Amino acid sequence: SGRVGAPRPERPSAPTGIEGVAAIIAVASGKGGVGKSTVAVNLALGLGKLGLKAGLLDADIYGASVPRLLDIREKPESDGKKLKPIETSGIKTMSIGFLVKEDEAVIWRGPMVMSALTQMMQDVAWASLDILVVDMPPGTGDAQLTIAQRVPLKGAVIVSTPQDLALIDARKGIAMFQKTQVPVLGIIENMSTFICPHCGQESQIFGHGGARDTANRLGVPFLGEIPLVPAIRETSDQGRPIVATRPEAPEAQAFLSIAANVAAAIKAPSRAAPKIVLE
Repeated sequence: SGRVGAPRPERPSAPTGIEGVAAIIAVASGKGGVGKSTVAVNLALGLGKLGLKAGLLDADIYGASVPRLLDIREKPESDGKKLKPIETSGIKTMSIGFLVKEDEAVIWRGPMVMSALTQMMQDVAWASLDILVVDMPPGTGDAQLTIAQRVPLKGAVIVSTPQDLALIDARKGIAMFQKTQVPVLGIIENMSTFICPHCGQESQIFGHGGARDTANRLGVPFLGEIPLVPAIRETSDQGRPIVATRPEAPEAQAFLSIAANVAAAIKAPSRAAPKIVLE
């Protein structure tokens, strides 16, 4: 006809799994600053404490947090074909931050980021794992789409604070996964309630219950609340995550409860597609 139509969206090839990994889940947030990486690390450790062989992939290329959160300073070794993930506190982990200096900015355009993510998924000797937790970068851009389209995600966990601004972006993250046919395993409300370390009084600094209400409105599970307590921040800054170093603490128990909810969601059978009956 000679007319130029709108460009057709690319059709990604069918996602391929990661060799030796039974299930892959994404931990995501609509915006930064909600504690997503802290949740991802403690969730992976919690899944490990439940008896699962767990791994953690830091997919936040521009803001890698896992090296500091797990106090990992050595570089990964290679067997000549694949990089060996670094093992710590019972989990296997990999991050671009293991390969660059902590204060060195990663100044890459999109294609380089996509290539690095693909390599960290396919060219790392992850086997054998029951579950790989992917700490996603915040937002709904190239990196998130690359992971959602190139590996068969078992599901996504959304992290938000109770604040309205965070919840608005959390809803965007949920919409992205739904559009890419990735099941949303649920929402976690981080920094839910501040508990004074001196008197034990509770203060709802960012509000409270917003993530639960959002989950109910959108019809996705609510996975639990993580309190805002100094111990989580202190252990994170020290590279000694609270689930690994103080599993008996109430705040660590909150992470372990969420890990149990995630493990149960992974094992749950997928809901059958509705049948169309012609009368």
